[in-house]
Amino acid sequence: MGIDTNDTPLGLTKQGHSCVRLHKEGRTLVIDPGGFSEQEAALGADALLVTHEHADHFDELRLRAAMEDNPEAEIWTLRSVADQISGAFPGRVHVVGDGDTFEAAGFRIEVHGELHAVIHPDIPRITNIGFVVDGLVFHPGDALTVPARPVHTLLLPVHAPWNKYSEVLDYVRAVGPTQVYDIHDGLLNDNGLGLFGRMLGAGGPGTGGAAHAHLDPGERVSLAR
Repeated sequence: MGIDTNDTPLGLTKQGHSCVRLHKEGRTLVIDPGGFSEQEAALGADALLVTHEHADHFDELRLRAAMEDNPEAEIWTLRSVADQISGAFPGRVHVVGDGDTFEAAGFRIEVHGELHAVIHPDIPRITNIGFVVDGLVFHPGDALTVPARPVHTLLLPVHAPWNKYSEVLDYVRAVGPTQVYDIHDGLLNDNGLGLFGRMLGAGGPGTGGAAHAHLDPGERVSLAR
């Protein structure tokens, strides 16, 4: 499957940690408004996607606030999250899994992946899905899933208990995007952000040609196609 040729501009606003807001034609899609993101991160969303049940990605109060703020808003997520919130919003919470495609508030979504990355062999793995939006940008959640299609922009989990720098770099090379933006950075201070910036930039061993950038919470960019 090739990259979507739709020419409609797609805007991205970085929120805290792993949360992003995508904007197109006056509609807003929010991914992973968890406990490390801003209290208002999900407000104003027309559609919400949640990759898995961990609290830094799924916060029930933030989702409830968004769903109550916009009675037309809907959520797409996996079973483990849907079971916790679907009762409050019947008909507005949809279960999806690897290989599914759907439209949410005018955005075309593909689902890739099934399991969270291994934190430690003694910790049971949970389910995790990633989302390709409009054939352009991929949010993998807490996994280093390589989608079975090209993507221009990769949202890269740079720091977590389940990854290390060599895996992060090799993941960028495996996906082969043109542009990389950091996510999953809520536990890093300025020193850590600077280190990852150097190692994934010109001072590192090379990302296979992908440009790397860090966005501060609230910073917005337009995604090229």
